[in-house]
Amino acid sequence: MTRLLTLAGALFVALPSLALASTTEGATDEEFDPAHEWELQSWVDLPLGLDINKAVAYVILGTAITCLLGIVLMRVKFGRDPTKRQAVGEMIYEVAQVQVAEQGLPTKAIGRWFPYVATLMIFIWVINMLGFIPLPLSDETVEIGGVDLPTLGIFAATSTLSVTLALALMTWIFTHVEGIRANGAGGYFKSWIPEVPKAMLPLIIPLEILGQFMRLISLSVRLYANMLAGHMLILTFIGLIFLTHWAVFPFSVLMGTTFYLFEVVIVVSIQAYIFAALSAIYIGSAIEPEH
Repeated sequence: MTRLLTLAGALFVALPSLALASTTEGATDEEFDPAHEWELQSWVDLPLGLDINKAVAYVILGTAITCLLGIVLMRVKFGRDPTKRQAVGEMIYEVAQVQVAEQGLPTKAIGRWFPYVATLMIFIWVINMLGFIPLPLSDETVEIGGVDLPTLGIFAATSTLSVTLALALMTWIFTHVEGIRANGAGGYFKSWIPEVPKAMLPLIIPLEILGQFMRLISLSVRLYANMLAGHMLILTFIGLIFLTHWAVFPFSVLMGTTFYLFEVVIVVSIQAYIFAALSAIYIGSAIEPEH
């Protein structure tokens, strides 16, 4: 059974390489570069540069699935006895409440901000997971029966900095808005400055302001870097399957499968949890600066 699962995982990892094989056939002079996956091509041109590309398509799909999960797991009820589906929903709810909201938010703010951090955790988990499922959301096409169809590929929207920066920016803005609402503008900004001798204030104040902006950068870059690195490694080993000597094939499949399973089983969930937990902590610390 273990061997069958390993083989299935290897084949699953190799599915996106069908597109690689079809696009590189007859073009051996073109060098394979996994970084090309992040050269986003516009599918629909919109004003103000708000074009729709595959990253936007993954975000839209992730949003739809997140809403569907919330409805199916939390809203729809069949019968009186709890089902496995409801048990999964309760487990997700408990993690979001106990491990995320209650750990970072003050008690008085949980009712207001729990929906946000819980949704954030589920959405990032969904969009991360979609990045490891071969989907026909690719910039490349293959001709089948005289029809150009998009090739299967793996791509995580969270491996693009624009997506993670937008998510981090929401938390960053909510943090300061809620801090001002709870403490007043004067009290909130005053809470940034620790008790130090007045002579040190010209040095401390710029550092504290910079630290607030560094939260925005660290929150976005942490998720972006982890997802980008994982996908780069997987795509590199997929490329080695077809573009190197046959003797490298077993090593490429083994390492590609290993990295794939590591990302799916561990990284996807951890990164979603960390992003939501830090969001709760930042908002909670703005509401009660002394906490």
